[in-house]
Amino acid sequence: MVIKVYLATASGSTAIKKKQQDVVGFLEALKVDYTEFDIATNEENRMWMRENVPGEKKPTNGIPLPPQIFNDQNYCGDYDTFFNAKEDNEVFAFLGLAPPAGSKEAQLAEKALILQNGKDPEEHHKTSMKEPSEKEEEVEHKDEEHPVTEDDEEHPVTEDEGEQPVTEDEEEEPITEDEEEEPVTEEEEEEEPVTEDEEQGEAATES
Repeated sequence: MVIKVYLATASGSTAIKKKQQDVVGFLEALKVDYTEFDIATNEENRMWMRENVPGEKKPTNGIPLPPQIFNDQNYCGDYDTFFNAKEDNEVFAFLGLAPPAGSKEAQLAEKALILQNGKDPEEHHKTSMKEPSEKEEEVEHKDEEHPVTEDDEEHPVTEDEGEQPVTEDEEEEPITEDEEEEPVTEEEEEEEPVTEDEEQGEAATES
């Protein structure tokens, strides 16, 4: 981008000459590269300047006076708007250029950004860079708080859950001596003798 300053080197107006000197001198002080276009000796420059100054920026007679400032094809302003930008330390913004690092205008722009965002841009950048790591740390912290336990893993079949062995109590209980068939004692084996009364009764029954 080229800063173009349209001026009249052969102007008979002392006021116009002073304004042109102020603009050029301040641009040189700021070390801004610019190119002068003389409208006094070059009719093409005069016509281009008049055609490219926006209508609302032209005076009532429709003929803009030098100095007029452009950034390539883009109109920046005249002396009055340039002077206002100079007073507000916004010349680079007026010219459509980025202010040099460490310049007063850059510092003011940084402060304006701080007021707009509510924090230092560098701190905001650092914070935005730290946010993912903080979230990752939080996830890692949660993982540490809830480690995968043996119960969370595939639960192996324990002896209790497997086929339970038959305990001694559940085995077929052996038949105790009391439960075995009681042997017939000698008294039970001997046939009880038939008494006289039982014999008489049997005889009566047979008769």
